[in-house]
Amino acid sequence: MNQTLLDERGRENRRMLVKLFVVALAMFGFGFALVPFYDKICKALGVNNFIAPDAVQANTQVDLARSVTIELDANTHNLAWRFRPMVRHLTVHPGELAQIEYEIANVRDVPVTAQAVPSYGPQRAGQYFRKLECFCFTQQTLAGGETRRMPVVFLIDPALPKDVNTITLSYTFFEVPGTSKERS
Repeated sequence: MNQTLLDERGRENRRMLVKLFVVALAMFGFGFALVPFYDKICKALGVNNFIAPDAVQANTQVDLARSVTIELDANTHNLAWRFRPMVRHLTVHPGELAQIEYEIANVRDVPVTAQAVPSYGPQRAGQYFRKLECFCFTQQTLAGGETRRMPVVFLIDPALPKDVNTITLSYTFFEVPGTSKERS
């Protein structure tokens, strides 16, 4: 091969390399420019919430103009358990998510299964008391001597009548018949 042919091929290879570099650079720039463009499209369409994690949405269902006092009570019915709320009362705004805890202890030396039943005062307030998580949803089995803390996550429906300013939430634990294993 002659030298001019080799020189010509070398120039073509360099031009091709420059073209490929320019195309790669343009692709990188286009991809980089898509990020803010994509962000604007998502915000305009109201999709893809994880783009701005620091933008916490306010709960517009919370009625900050009202406060409701929640009084807590705990009882057992013929059951050798200690049962108490960790706080006796709290104040919440209707629509606000709240969490409380109850502590329960089986003072017997055998496992016992029981079910909690809630009641509300005034009774009509029960339809506005929305429990999202509650130990009352399932039977609870405590080993002999076991102590446990159990949460209740709830909110008060903003539709609660305006004349109701205090709600008493009372739980009563009843032993589930045939579930305790007495020692012989």
